[in-house]
Amino acid sequence: MPPQTPKPMIASMRKLILLAALATAGCAGPLGPAGQAPGDCNQLAGCPVCPVCPTPPATTQRANPLEPVDFAAIAGWKDGEQAAAWPALLASCQALRFRDAWRGVCAKAGEIRFPTDEEARRFLEEQFVPWRLANPDGALDGMVTGYYEPVLRGSRTKSAPFVYPLYAPPDDLLTIDLSTTNPELRGMRLRGRVEGKRVVPYYSRAEIARGTAPVAGKELLWVDDPIEAFFLQVQGSGRVQLATGETLRVGYADQNGHPFQSIGRFLVDRGELKLGETSMQSIKTWASANPQRVEDLLDQNPSFVFFRELPLADPGSGPIGAFGVPLTGGRSIAVDTRYVPLGAPVFLATTFPSSPTPLNRLVLAQDSGGAIRNPVRADFFWGSGPEAGAQAGRMRQQGRMWVLLPRGMKPPPP
Repeated sequence: MPPQTPKPMIASMRKLILLAALATAGCAGPLGPAGQAPGDCNQLAGCPVCPVCPTPPATTQRANPLEPVDFAAIAGWKDGEQAAAWPALLASCQALRFRDAWRGVCAKAGEIRFPTDEEARRFLEEQFVPWRLANPDGALDGMVTGYYEPVLRGSRTKSAPFVYPLYAPPDDLLTIDLSTTNPELRGMRLRGRVEGKRVVPYYSRAEIARGTAPVAGKELLWVDDPIEAFFLQVQGSGRVQLATGETLRVGYADQNGHPFQSIGRFLVDRGELKLGETSMQSIKTWASANPQRVEDLLDQNPSFVFFRELPLADPGSGPIGAFGVPLTGGRSIAVDTRYVPLGAPVFLATTFPSSPTPLNRLVLAQDSGGAIRNPVRADFFWGSGPEAGAQAGRMRQQGRMWVLLPRGMKPPPP
């Protein structure tokens, strides 16, 4: 929001804030797939049929969602291939090493550049205390979804087949921090625009696509597939390969403020797809078979994401997560930062997508997201490209989590 807000707008803003609070309070999420916790509204491609809504701050909590345990109590601890997580751990330490609780641990970790699994386990057991996570109702199992970095084909100029734009934020988009009027709405923001002397909701996806919004001249790039552009918005970041051979990275810059509506749910409700078979892949397959109906399908989700171009100095590195370090495919997760400190190691015990095969491994909490709510809740970063997308699109598993904190460090208060 601009540094100074004209006084005539204040009343309109307050009305919008009240409406946002009412919408949040009235939103429920019982329609997710089997195992989806009510109210756990997931916006990621890993759960394309989940209901999505602003999730209010938790009001009922256990006395402590984290409990210290022994390493022997961690399921699959001996099978976690901890050495493979070492590069991700050292990446976290680039930021954590300046904090008192982490300074010694990170200095010692930096001295062990290429440990064996046994050496990595021994180090972790000597330097850390595992804290078992539990949800507010006491359940130890929670939802684990997946996300990835899409790779699209594109151009800096509009020319067939590159006719679908990726936009930078428009100049008339306002961002209103709701916590300035209600601390309980910390982390929640409202978007809008000025119309005369009123602040009104920003344009919807359909209005932006039809040219109603003043986005002309804000095109960053043009891509060749509207469905791929849509899922890029869902993921929040990705790469674009140009015909010149250059590869660019784009990342989330802002959003139009409209609630995410699941296009998978829309297709299920109309009998186009079956609930148990809905995934990112099945939606793409449907779109390929029904190109004339894609525009109408995308219009069902009024949410729209704007991008910014990011540096890609190292093509082998992942996108930058909320912690400010590159994500590592298969070793980075997004967490609810109210319970899990960003940068911390987490042992995750879950299963591979659509499979009973165990997926037990040490990962790093290096990202966050509005859909990641609850202590036992993780979004698993699979990496970049189609194969990673196939895994992420099918991942909706149950799992358990233990966050590893340096000895003497206490978890954040509940």
